[in-house]
Amino acid sequence: MTQNTLHQNMPVAHYGAKIEQAAAAMIMVHGRGATAQDILYLAHEFQAPQVAFFAPQAANNTWYPNRFVAPVATNEPWLSSALQVLDDLIASLVGAGMTHRRIFLLGFSQGGCLATEYAARNPRRYAGVIGLSAGLIEHGDQPRTYTGSLEGTPVLLGCSDVDFHIPVTRVERTARLFQELGATVDLRIYPGIGHTVNQDEIEAIQHLLDGVI
Repeated sequence: MTQNTLHQNMPVAHYGAKIEQAAAAMIMVHGRGATAQDILYLAHEFQAPQVAFFAPQAANNTWYPNRFVAPVATNEPWLSSALQVLDDLIASLVGAGMTHRRIFLLGFSQGGCLATEYAARNPRRYAGVIGLSAGLIEHGDQPRTYTGSLEGTPVLLGCSDVDFHIPVTRVERTARLFQELGATVDLRIYPGIGHTVNQDEIEAIQHLLDGVI
């Protein structure tokens, strides 16, 4: 990728309530090789007409080039650009009158890694953080220290125990790190289902939405 193919100025898809009238907002982050519309389709599974759903689009459909367990530096500058996309989108929602306490961050696969990483680097009270088949972006090549508090933010982490892309040990580590940041963590490991979103996760997300709206 060159500088002009980083993620700034890419479109953001929208579904559901208008932000000015919404009771809550959810930022949905797509996975590698997918699109904003792909992840936004998941919003159709929820009974949440008062929620504004937003899905940013990655340049070339990929937020960063290497795996989330690769040395962090090898995913730059794309990773920083991707994190800035989320920061800018949250700022725009807050500017429109939505509080952080009513903003959900959700992502699947690479998008879930990005969403959880953003929350860990920018801890505050969110409506919820949802990582589906995802874990924090780190390699172990350098110490990672997250500081601050998520102030009891509900964090839902769901993943298969045989997911080829996401080692279950990394999901468990992510859960521990979020607990250390003061989140209320709901860790769900599913036996033998592969790299997908399942009905139990959808129902758990609906429960989180119901708690805010």
